Amino acid sequence: MGKIRVLVADDHAVVRKGIRMLLEDEDSVEIVGEAADGQEAIDRIPETKPDVVMLDITMPNVSGIEAAKTIAQQYSSVKSLIFSMHNNQDYILKSVESGASGYLLKDTTKEEILLALQKVSQGEKYFPPTISSVFVDALLGRSRGRAASRGGDDSPLSKLSRKERQILSMIAEGLNSREIAEKLGLSIRTVTNHRANMLRKTKVKNTVELVRIAVEEKKA
Repeated sequence: MGKIRVLVADDHAVVRKGIRMLLEDEDSVEIVGEAADGQEAIDRIPETKPDVVMLDITMPNVSGIEAAKTIAQQYSSVKSLIFSMHNNQDYILKSVESGASGYLLKDTTKEEILLALQKVSQGEKYFPPTISSVFVDALLGRSRGRAASRGGDDSPLSKLSRKERQILSMIAEGLNSREIAEKLGLSIRTVTNHRANMLRKTKVKNTVELVRIAVEEKKA
């Protein structure tokens, strides 16, 4: 497998330089370009041909979230990774809704950045433990609240058990069934069964769609 080609978009030059210095010696990563706002990042994709675009959220002209949405629509093979100082549920939800494949906080470690880039470049999602459990719990909580206000527990997400919610949180972190099994002390088959039950209960095709349902319910 070749190097992961990364385009870095942030309106602060010192941040862009810092990311470049942090990753330029890594054999698995190549920084192919920089951009000072979301529109410049979009415009530079044909030239730089990145696998992943790292996007700050609060940039002038076009924000990182708006850029991620455009990238998902126009460049389906290019993945967006939000890289932000904001540990905020609304930003996280909007990032998922925009089509971003992951969300990292700027105080994260080099190792976690590399892990996120690897996961996202392979088509997986990545949300670190510091935000993914809060994110999933918030989605499920909002679903229950809306169901209760309607006089019933009719949200698809409300049907998930505590263990299934825990597994959904770990899926959001980017873990696969083997990794989840190791962390929870379960067999891979048990985790696989839980995942199948989640899809059966919510009547969706995959876990990505499960997150999308949650985002849509938030907007309702």
